[in-house]
Amino acid sequence: MIPAGRVTTYRILAEAAGNAAACRAVGQILKRNPNPVAVPCHRVVCSDGGIGGYGGSVPGQIRRKVRLLRSEGVEITGGANPRIKFLPDVLFVDFRK
Repeated sequence: MIPAGRVTTYRILAEAAGNAAACRAVGQILKRNPNPVAVPCHRVVCSDGGIGGYGGSVPGQIRRKVRLLRSEGVEITGGANPRIKFLPDVLFVDFRK
């Protein structure tokens, strides 16, 4: 449901699923995503704007997540610790159950 060019957080996604405390569980589920093209888990980030994990955090995958987000128009700042620039402007929260 998260459109290209927008992101949501692990917490917001957990809240949308009915359990705000399940942020880590959301991360674990996304880590095991067998089809990241159809289910674009790269659009889920940390509440503080940090990129979070991707692909089980295999080396090089964080850079791939950054590239994917940038290719969709999401601005990223920070080299070694990438973060979403202007997080409130690209934050998607409208999950309809």
